[in-house]
Amino acid sequence: MKLALIGYGAMGKEIERFCNKENIIITNIFDVDNPLEPSKCYDFDIAIEFSTPETIIENVTILAKQKKNIVIGTTKWYDKMDYVKQLTIDNNIGIVWAPNFSIGMQVFYKIIQEASKLFNNFDFYDSFISEIHHNNKTDSPSGTALSLANIIIKNIASKKTIIDENINRKILSSELHVSSLRGGNIFGQHNVYFDSEADTIQLIHNAKNRTGFAMGTILAAKFIYNKKGFYNLEDILF
Repeated sequence: MKLALIGYGAMGKEIERFCNKENIIITNIFDVDNPLEPSKCYDFDIAIEFSTPETIIENVTILAKQKKNIVIGTTKWYDKMDYVKQLTIDNNIGIVWAPNFSIGMQVFYKIIQEASKLFNNFDFYDSFISEIHHNNKTDSPSGTALSLANIIIKNIASKKTIIDENINRKILSSELHVSSLRGGNIFGQHNVYFDSEADTIQLIHNAKNRTGFAMGTILAAKFIYNKKGFYNLEDILF
């Protein structure tokens, strides 16, 4: 299995470190100074895509036309989901995508899903989310926080919309507030609250480092090697 890294930031470097440890071959590394070129033929099996929301669709289009399977860790492209899925079908390739490749976070999604279903039975509980990341993170809120919010929206009938900015007014009971804080070297902490007059239930996922993300990414790459189809990470774990 030969891999290419698309994006060589902190996550790309962590995946490279993990691959070196596991004796997995990386044949190509692409970044802003060395972008993918549609006219070139590349010798790798799977591209690991951790670039930017501004470049991902162009990258995926080039890769799909070259019949390369892809693992997508970049976020904020989900409005183009139908387009990317159709690329997968038209070019007979395999794609695995997720807003967060931590196996622990995938389990956390399941926990929040079940908790939301339970709290949907009690209208005196409110729910909200906060997340903290390092000062180099470029998006806010995180894609993971929005995924958690969408789980709650899906399972708690009283919550209709996600509010992820400073609203400067009283929040409506139908709104789910997602707050973000950036600073220091915190890899990522996501807090989900279910609060009532009587008590608070707080569920926390705290990433200690980027190793878990790299492990999940390579697990996805091994899964999609020589396979076809469009998968979310959840599809291949549970």
